[in-house]
Amino acid sequence: MKLGPVMVDVAGLELTPDDIERLQHPQVGGVILFARNFAAPLQLIQLTHSIRELRKPSLLIAVDHEGGRVQRFKHGFTAIPAMRQLGQLWDHDPAQALAAARGCGFVMGSELQAHGVDFTFAPVLDADHGESAVIGDRALHRDPNVIAVLAEALQAGLQAAGMASVGKHFPGHGFVQADSHLEVPTDSRTMSEIAHSDLIPFQRLARSGMGGMMPAHVIYTKIDSKPAGFSSVWLQKILREKLGFEGLIFSDDLAMEGASTAGGMVARANAALNAGCDMVLICNDPRAQDTLLEGLERRPVAPTLVRRLDRMRGKAISTAALKASAAYLAAAENLARVRQG
Repeated sequence: MKLGPVMVDVAGLELTPDDIERLQHPQVGGVILFARNFAAPLQLIQLTHSIRELRKPSLLIAVDHEGGRVQRFKHGFTAIPAMRQLGQLWDHDPAQALAAARGCGFVMGSELQAHGVDFTFAPVLDADHGESAVIGDRALHRDPNVIAVLAEALQAGLQAAGMASVGKHFPGHGFVQADSHLEVPTDSRTMSEIAHSDLIPFQRLARSGMGGMMPAHVIYTKIDSKPAGFSSVWLQKILREKLGFEGLIFSDDLAMEGASTAGGMVARANAALNAGCDMVLICNDPRAQDTLLEGLERRPVAPTLVRRLDRMRGKAISTAALKASAAYLAAAENLARVRQG
């Protein structure tokens, strides 16, 4: 059974019968985990193992584990600093900031893979314009060139651990005040304005081995009337053709209000997939997930998509090997110093 184009979540600390039935649906290809799915490291290992055992090839397992206020797993995991701290460190010691960014990637990638998670939706590539509360300290910096350099270092750390990176929220969510979880944000800047600011980190990372990209539920009114995640202009003409991105494109959560412009859940998924997304996320709404899985049109799986999916798989690392790794222990110790300022 090949992987499908839908990523769903699960109810709690272990799989329920409803979870199992849903994850075995041929339209499902991945699982995103949340804080509610984590109580302890061993429990997480058991949960991810049970998910992998359901299908061959196994479902992809992901999480939002960026650091700061967006870190789903805490007990037994290294506390990752908010990305803004790396940007602040850059302002007075660029070399130390680069080392810390690489360390963040290496520690995140190592710890998540040791617990059965394939990848995290990171790094955030949005610029901190001082406008967006939902982005805020999740952003690395205001300067897009600094963001690009620090994000490349974080990506290098993830890759050194064996994990692919996922940049978000293309082509930049930091300029708008509205939270796309609750509203439909609009950005009225011209293409030239976006290209010379927010787009820079996405362009750099698209060409330096990024495994995945997640577009924003934001309408850039001077470029297209549709949110970026439903726009073939943004996903195919700009991201694929102009920026040369060859990785996997994930939609942001289709249950968010920012996705409501496309209609009901099935219409949202079809709109995202038709625009160029490879995999769509729908979270925290089991009933809507079931509606989507039954109503979504079946699509052929292209060889390019199989390769993109395979690139997102993590590597198996035991927790014993992790604790014995001098490189991991040194990186975790350095991050503790960064958090303490």
